[in-house]
Amino acid sequence: MADQELNWLSANEIARLVRTKVVSPVEVLQSVLAQAARCEPQINAVVQLLEEEALRQAKNAEQAVMSGCAIGPLHGVPVTIKDLAPMRGLPHRSGSKIHRDRIASETAPMVTRLADAGAIIFARTTTSEFGWSGISHSPVSGPTHNPWKHGYNAGASSAGAGAAAAAGYGPLHQGTDGAGSVRMPAHFSGVYGLKPSYGRIPQYPVSIGDLTSHVGPLTRTVADAALMTQVMAGPHPWDFTSLESAPADYQGRLHEQVQGRRIAFSPNLGHAQVDPDVAMLVRRAAEDLARAAGTQLVEVTPSWGILGPEIGRFFWSANLAGHADLLDKWQEHLDPGLVACIRDGSRHGVSQYQRMRVRKHQYITEIHRFFENFDLLLTPAASVAAFPLPRLQPEHWPQHDWDWISWAEFSYPFNMSGNPAASVPCGFTDEGLPVGLQIVGRRFDDLGVLQASALFEKVRPWARNRPPLASAAACDPMNSRMTGR
Repeated sequence: MADQELNWLSANEIARLVRTKVVSPVEVLQSVLAQAARCEPQINAVVQLLEEEALRQAKNAEQAVMSGCAIGPLHGVPVTIKDLAPMRGLPHRSGSKIHRDRIASETAPMVTRLADAGAIIFARTTTSEFGWSGISHSPVSGPTHNPWKHGYNAGASSAGAGAAAAAGYGPLHQGTDGAGSVRMPAHFSGVYGLKPSYGRIPQYPVSIGDLTSHVGPLTRTVADAALMTQVMAGPHPWDFTSLESAPADYQGRLHEQVQGRRIAFSPNLGHAQVDPDVAMLVRRAAEDLARAAGTQLVEVTPSWGILGPEIGRFFWSANLAGHADLLDKWQEHLDPGLVACIRDGSRHGVSQYQRMRVRKHQYITEIHRFFENFDLLLTPAASVAAFPLPRLQPEHWPQHDWDWISWAEFSYPFNMSGNPAASVPCGFTDEGLPVGLQIVGRRFDDLGVLQASALFEKVRPWARNRPPLASAAACDPMNSRMTGR
């Protein structure tokens, strides 16, 4: 196998080849590092490269295999970690100049679990500032470009994770999702992104976003997401919201039949604007998935859908208002959209916040009642395909000083409700930009979402698609500054 192809292999394939001594963890890592070097900083998915330590880990992994030592399920598999997750002794910038020199004192549990499973952590990926927006830009790292079109949004806040997955920087990329921040980068960059049920994967520190932030994988295959999720999942004492039970056997049960499941489809949740090319691709994908599942696709307008925008926007700005104390000293260094959002949220008082929580809890109850009648809900992952940076909204959309949520109406409801949801690549616009189909499952039915995703992947395989900016011709190694960042 050509060395330059190792970086495109799936995690499952790499683990198998390493375990059977066909390839070395060092060879795999070197191929991944070479691909990243070719494509950085043109894509700008990496905020910190951990090359020296990663090579040391890869050599140790190679020695363990050759010595016949017990190895984990991710032995020798390269992984990236988003810059919102702390890793002890490393910079923890969270995409902000405020924390440019902050060094983490502890490591998030899910990072430790990946390492314990044998993964080689080789890079930290970019994020929008504090994960506040769906735009792949931050004051500290600048723009992360969509691998399918330079100068276009790659989605956020897990911007670098999605772009790195699409561009062949290895198979596994960790993200977080507070209003769509795993699913939006997956949608924009043409990869698979899973937001598991709330609490499935422990987070640290626990987000202040009123129990909406989820940890999840961005990968090029569903099987890789199943494997990565299974490794990261399970209760942990540092996260009091983590689920008590261990995860199901996602890998072993991935290809069980999904025939007969009740599948609903909502093109707009009763209120959302959707660009026509996105709407067409998503509808066709929903019909194909239902047909493959041997079931009828039921088009619905959920009663709770129209209630989402007011609740979603209120809590997005109100929770970010927790950063209001930063404005006096740091306003000039913060993302202007974040400043506007903080100021908007600061208008709300405690009593109003509590009244809105009552409405929010009623809204969540209605979502779960809906899933008493359906096993899966299909929607667009987002309303638009990628658009030029650094815009918060496409030019043809209503403009606002912070409200990027207008094109992300399909994702945040399931952050509030905690349902598992995934974005699966379902086609390209005429401009060659990816589009994602969102698959939402009942609370705790992460396995069902993965199984439906795997069925769609079988019907509409996507992993062989490679974006233009990931090709050797598009990436000029003479311009790379990655190792100096």
